[in-house]
Amino acid sequence: MDFRDSAQEAAFRSRLRVWLAEHAGAFPTSGDEYWARQGDWHRALYGAGFFGLSWPKKFGGHELPPVYDVILDEELAVAGAPPRPSLGYLVQGLGRHADEALQLRFLPGMIDGTQRWCQGFSEPDAGSDLASLRTTAVRDGDEYVLTGHKVWTSYSDVADWCLLLARTDPDVPRHKGLSAFVVSMKQPGIEQRPLRMISGVTKEFGQVLFDGARVPADQMVGGPGDGWKLAMTVVGHEREPSTLGYAARYRKIVRQLAARAGADAPEELRWAAVQSEMLRLHVRRRLSEQLDGVTHGPEGSLDKLLMTWVEQSVGHAALAVTGTADEELLGAYFYSRAQSVMGGTSQIQKNIIAARILGLGV
Repeated sequence: MDFRDSAQEAAFRSRLRVWLAEHAGAFPTSGDEYWARQGDWHRALYGAGFFGLSWPKKFGGHELPPVYDVILDEELAVAGAPPRPSLGYLVQGLGRHADEALQLRFLPGMIDGTQRWCQGFSEPDAGSDLASLRTTAVRDGDEYVLTGHKVWTSYSDVADWCLLLARTDPDVPRHKGLSAFVVSMKQPGIEQRPLRMISGVTKEFGQVLFDGARVPADQMVGGPGDGWKLAMTVVGHEREPSTLGYAARYRKIVRQLAARAGADAPEELRWAAVQSEMLRLHVRRRLSEQLDGVTHGPEGSLDKLLMTWVEQSVGHAALAVTGTADEELLGAYFYSRAQSVMGGTSQIQKNIIAARILGLGV
């Protein structure tokens, strides 16, 4: 497989590099400052023509091949710029399961960054076992009334809208009783409780309590009971490193650590170098499959496991090389510990691989 740029791709990469050289330095890349200004970064990328590259034009995208997203992620990493805002899994969820009216109403603002979004899936007693969630949506005329508690909700405190999963039918098997809604976050009956992470970040995650909040019935995504199908689409895309962005950033950290360590590179760093190269080759194969029109289902669990192993290997390498002397790298180590939990625990991913790919226990 030849991954060298075509003439058009090379021109795009060159234009992107020029823009990044002028603008990227104005945006923080980590900590509370990054999360506080992520919306500004999103809109800056979009305004310059570097966001929504592979998404449909009718929603504000550019309908370019997915390789352009790869170029973007690679160049962001090389430039030391903030990562591309992660919205693809929400775009996929609405794009596959919402009717055209909802898509036209909500996708343009999601893509251009004028409306902020969060995802209301996980709960205190329903994380990887998502089907056990307890948040309810009870029909009341032309609306549903929401009651429940979500947790680990990224950007909940700044979000305008939430793609929410709630139980609408308690009398059917738990997977079949879930429905999805687009919920306004700016209304009575919603309480925000920020969560401070071990890395020191306070702006990324939050708890959200719903107590009588309302959502119009026509903002249900799909029909009653279709929530599980949407959830599987969302987490399937959330779990796979569908572009080279993660791999590029891990490899950059490895190179930085290698420059610091010199000839005395510890075993942790050597292993991280192997792991990051493995992930780079793996996601190149995934890109090749994507360009050939191949879609993935449970295979996303393999990708999630690989990404977890690599991020945690890089985190251990950072700790081995710099200890606690570098605050930003120490934060990267702490953040990497969450990778085996968020987006579905590694244990759950192994169960999915065993049952749905290997056919064990069937």
